[in-house]
Formats: sequence, structure tokens, C-alpha cells
Amino acid sequence: MKRPLASIAVNAALLLLAVLTVAPLAWMVSASFMPAGEATSMPPRLLPSSATLEQYRTLFTRLHLARDLTNSLGLAAAVTLLSVLINSMAGYGFARFRFRGSDLLFRLLAAGLVIPAQVAMLPLFLELKKLGMVNTYAGVVIPGMASIFGIFLVRQYALTMPQSLLDAARTDGAGELRIYRSLVLVLCAPILVTLAVFTFLGTWNDFMWPLIVLADDRLYTLPVALANLAGEHVQDTELMMAGAVVTIVPVALLFLALQRYYLAGIAAGAVKE
Repeated sequence: MKRPLASIAVNAALLLLAVLTVAPLAWMVSASFMPAGEATSMPPRLLPSSATLEQYRTLFTRLHLARDLTNSLGLAAAVTLLSVLINSMAGYGFARFRFRGSDLLFRLLAAGLVIPAQVAMLPLFLELKKLGMVNTYAGVVIPGMASIFGIFLVRQYALTMPQSLLDAARTDGAGELRIYRSLVLVLCAPILVTLAVFTFLGTWNDFMWPLIVLADDRLYTLPVALANLAGEHVQDTELMMAGAVVTIVPVALLFLALQRYYLAGIAAGAVKE
């Protein structure tokens, strides 16, 4: 009798948490379709009195949000592709190629996981300034091309690959590049999808680094543009909610489409050496 009651209590708590999590997001979507001023009316409204697309028309016509959306999509896609390629090579190399000092080098690299990213922003900015990459997309893309977390994630997964399969490929005359392209990328697909989702979400939502590097408003990403929009239209709640919806929808769709691979990769990436 105690077990069913405990199960009901746990499910009820989870349901309550789910409602508390989803409710603000649902109101955000609802408010984005409200006429101007209705979201702040008293008593508060949950649904628009008459749904309108005026806020979205304003975002994409008068405020040029389509340009910022395109900038974010292009940058996130570029960083994701390069990150998956470079991190997969480095992670596979640390997992399957042994050289003098490889373990020490990996431990030193992994120690960098405890260092806050903000600590490296100033020296990184100064380096990019000397290279003439400030206020360019290269200054946003290059720092995201490889990450300690990505290398660690791929390495842990690559350790689970059958060594006999790799040795058989070498015996058949396959070169290391062929093995990487035909075997490693296929066998590591779940963790690479997970890494791609992490990287895309991180780049898409990144506010601080693009704000530091980019000075031209024509190059702004969506989070930076929305922050500026909030400063200019802080009273336009419906407009702000519409901007938030535009920011969330692409990444939500991406996560839902890749959810199965993402969860499989997370579970597999937990395998230890």
C-alpha cells in the first residue's frame, strides 16, 4: 500500500513541477499575440482578447529581427560544424593514440573544466584584437571551434569503441583518415549529435561573447539584439514576449527533433574508462 502512495506522491510532485515550468512559457507565447498594453492590464489576462500578429510584424519589418535571426543561425551552424569536426578528431586521438605525455596532457586539459569561461575572456579578446578579428564573425567562431568539454565527451565515448574493429580496418589497409571517416564518425554518432546540440544551444544563447566582440549592430546575434530591444522598448511587454518566442522556437524544435539521439549520447557519455 505504501508503494502506490509513494508513486502517486512522486508523480504528483513531478506534475506540479512540470506545470510550474511550462506555465511561464505558455503565458509568454500567449502574451506575444496580445494587442499592445494587454499583457500588463489588471487583472492579468491569460489569453489574448483578440489574437494579433502585430508584434511579430514589428519585429521583422521595423526592427530588422530577421537579419539578427539569420546572423545567429549562420554563426551557430558554423560553430557547431567546426566544433563537431575538431572535437571528434581530438577526442578520438586522446582515446586511441598513445604518445609520451598523452595522459598528462589530457589531465591538464581536463583541469581547465574548473576554470570559469569569463576568466579567459580578457586575454582572448586581446589576442583577437591583435589579429584584427574584433567586430568580425571570425572572432565569434574561432573561440568556439574546440572546447575542453567537447574533447572530454568524445574521448569518453571513443574509449568504448571495439579496438578489434579498428585493428581489422588497419589490417585491411585502411588509413587513419579512412578509419576516422568511415568508422569513428559512424560509431560516435550518438555522442556527436549530443555535442552538436550542446554547441548549437550554447552558441545560439550566448550573449556575453558576441556583445564583447561585435560592435556593428548589423552583425549582432539575436540575444544581443533582443537585449538592445529591451532597453529601447522595455514597456512593450507584448513585443518583448514575441522576441523571446522567436529566440526559443528554433532551439526547441532542434531539441525535439534530436531528443532521442541526445539522451542516448548523454547516457553513453557517462561510461568511464
